[in-house]
Order: sequence, then structure tokens, then C-alpha cells
Amino acid sequence: MSNTAAAQMVSFSMMINKPGYQAMINRTIQDPARARRFISAITSAVSINPTLQECTPHTILSGALLGESLNLSPSPQLGQYYLVPFENRKEGIKNAQFVLGYKGMIQLALRSGQYKRLNVLAVKEGELLHWNPMTEEINLQLISDDALREQTATIGYLAFFEYLNGFQKTIYWSKEKMIAHADRYSAAFSREATTVKTKNGPVTKVSFVDYEAHNYPAKDEWMYSSFWYKDFDGMAHKTMLRQLISKWGIMSIDLHTAFANDDAVLNVNDSGEFIRTEEARPPAALPEPDGELDKHQEASDSPAQSEMQIGLDDV
Repeated sequence: MSNTAAAQMVSFSMMINKPGYQAMINRTIQDPARARRFISAITSAVSINPTLQECTPHTILSGALLGESLNLSPSPQLGQYYLVPFENRKEGIKNAQFVLGYKGMIQLALRSGQYKRLNVLAVKEGELLHWNPMTEEINLQLISDDALREQTATIGYLAFFEYLNGFQKTIYWSKEKMIAHADRYSAAFSREATTVKTKNGPVTKVSFVDYEAHNYPAKDEWMYSSFWYKDFDGMAHKTMLRQLISKWGIMSIDLHTAFANDDAVLNVNDSGEFIRTEEARPPAALPEPDGELDKHQEASDSPAQSEMQIGLDDV
């Protein structure tokens, strides 16, 4: 751990134990036993995440209290929400931001009490036998061997819900459609090879196909920090659920709240599609990019344009 990270960790531990912050936590949570569990959980989450340790303590607590108010777990293993480090370039500090996970989205939707079933699934090669987008009839033959299924290439994504009254809705996107969506709406993702300008000259950013095949220099890893690179399936699942629930689903009050806060990082357009504005930033030893190709410039006008995402390994 760096000296800066260690200092931030001490600062967070000291902050969360100060009487004023303890009073704020107790006012928010109200149940003393639950408050103690919250303090223990968030302190543990910070202690095992070096990049989170570098964030301003009050933003960590703010994001964690939001997650707690929604009764979601901060455990990365559960994937309900994440405290993601962002760099605030204007102030030269790192802030933690609440980011809703797709599993948290499912939990919050189910709390409306209207859903009998709600799920999202990656469809593997050879599993899709038939899909009729008009009638939403789909025929799948899933690979029964979990290990083999995990190793099989993904060809698409399926999201589905059924209300207690019997109403059903199904959407299916091919992986190609999902890649095109990411390429259109993410400023940091490129379907094809692109050129990134740096102070030392242009650097080639490989296509997504080459990225998946690991056909790029290890020193260029900084260019692929977007969620769409680090966890494409997770982002695809979230996209599918957002498309499904925001357009046809019933949303709980908690889900409305979570969407509103998630939109601090995700720009949501009128059709319900979300635009993440995270951009790669090189480590200190590498030249900082001035920006990507012009086709991505339009996304920089979002409310989050002053922040750049870092440290996404736990998402």
C-alpha cells in the first residue's frame, strides 16, 4: 500500500469513528446493531480495496449510506452495488461513486411485489434455436455442463420478466448489437481499432475483438479501464435490465432512487439507453491522452465529464 493510500485509510477509519459521523450514521440507519454491522462492512470493504483507500472518506461514506438505505450489500461478490473510485480532475482528488449492479437492480425491482419472475441471461453459441421478436417467442437449449457453458462463446443476451398477473415481456439482443450499443454510447469503448492522442504522439487502441483475444501490449492496459472492457457481460446484463424495466417494468421507489443516483455516472437519454462517460487514463509513468477519436467527443458533455474512472478491477 502506498503512503498516500495508507494515509487515506487512516483518515477514513478516523472519520467514520468520529462522534459527528457516528451520529449521522445512527440517524440514517437508526438501528444500533445494523449501524455497527454497516460500519464493520464498509471499513472492511475499504481495507481490501487499494484504489478505494485513495478516495475522499466522505464520498465513501456517502455512497455506502445510499447503498445501506436501499438495503443492498456492498460485497463485490454479491454484485448489488459498487463503490467505484473516480478521479476528480478539477480538484485533483479521488472520489467514490455509488454504482448500481445488475443484481441490485433485480433485487430492487422484485421489492415492488409485482414480479413473479425476473432474470437476465447470457446466451451461448449453439443455445439459441429460435427467436421471434414480434411474438417474443424464444426457444433455447441451454448447455447443461456449467463448466463447458462458461467456456463457450457468448452470442447474445436475454432479459425476461413475468408479473404476478401473468403479463410477460422478453427482449433479446445479439452480442453484435450490444457491442454496437457500447460503441455508440460509451466514450471509452471502441468497436474498431482507434487512435488515442498522447503528449508523446498517437497510440493505437486495438479493436474489441483483439482486446478479447489479448492482442495488445500490457503497457497499454490503461486504455481499457472502461466497464465495457473489464466486465462486458456485467454491463450487458445491466443494459438489458435497464432496457426491460425502464420501458415495460414496474419500478419500486427504491429502484427509482437507485436509478437517479446511478444517473450521476450514467447519462440516460430519452429512450432509456444509458451512456457511461468513464474514460481511460494512463498511469503516471505513461503520457496522458488528450482524448479519443472525434466520434466519441459528444459523450464528454455529460454531468460526469469532470471525473474519470479508475480502478475497475472489482466491478
